[in-house]
Amino acid sequence: MRLTCPICGARDRREFYYQGDAVACARPARDADIPAWDDYLHLRDNPAGVRRELWHHEAGCGSWLVVERDTTTHEVHSVALAEAPA
Repeated sequence: MRLTCPICGARDRREFYYQGDAVACARPARDADIPAWDDYLHLRDNPAGVRRELWHHEAGCGSWLVVERDTTTHEVHSVALAEAPA
């Protein structure tokens, strides 16, 4: 699979590090119990289809990217620089 970094251009996916779903997960409160933190850190849905994912261009420019791709075919629909939440 290849991802096209908006800064560096097309690169092999091995230059990037997958960080998870780009849709924010509900972070538990600081004083939440251990099972709530365990679920947050370790349990993830693995839906098939088109997803928005967060990737880090670790071996390149260091940019954070939002990648929209189909998890069943690995077809990449779009890549954009991630923006800080408003």
